[in-house]
Amino acid sequence: MSTAYLPPVSWMQAAVLARKVYIEANETYTKQSYRNRYRIMSANGILPLSIPVIKVHGNRTRTKDIEVFYGEPWQRIHRRALDAAYTSSPFYIYYKDELEVFFTRKFRFLLDLNMQMIEVISKLLGTEIQFELTDDYIAHPENVTDLRASFSPKKTVIKDKFRPYTQVFEDRFGFVPDLSIIDLLFNEGPAALKVLNKE
Repeated sequence: MSTAYLPPVSWMQAAVLARKVYIEANETYTKQSYRNRYRIMSANGILPLSIPVIKVHGNRTRTKDIEVFYGEPWQRIHRRALDAAYTSSPFYIYYKDELEVFFTRKFRFLLDLNMQMIEVISKLLGTEIQFELTDDYIAHPENVTDLRASFSPKKTVIKDKFRPYTQVFEDRFGFVPDLSIIDLLFNEGPAALKVLNKE
């Protein structure tokens, strides 16, 4: 799978069901992907948030070499967006402190930031997933399911594929599927894993 920051529910569901996941570290970095962006539901509708990055070798930069750019206050912007969107959700108060490090600490590499975020999310979900970084790029890997191109903010979401759960602004927008895993966690808490396991 490709790396992701606060990945969509579909990405996390695939990881939970797989139990062992190889994260592609050596691909040429793909922009406008979940590698550095995520979607939450705000009072005004879907809000896309992204982490600014530095491609140190231009368009040939490998994912593992992508650096996080701190020349703009994206951490403060993201924290405020999450506060505004989820303060009234049932489980925000229980999980927000676990995420504090991601709004205060500066990670040099996007991959390190993402891997730590995924570990925290897995812990909050109450699941153990074995994540391992790839050592080199293999175009057509054998004996694994290749999902590197399966998750994209540009792809149309098929609503029927997702089990609905209660969302903060559902009264305004109806159920919106495949938002960031953080939407599911803040709204469902310990029951989030059951949603991912399709129970």
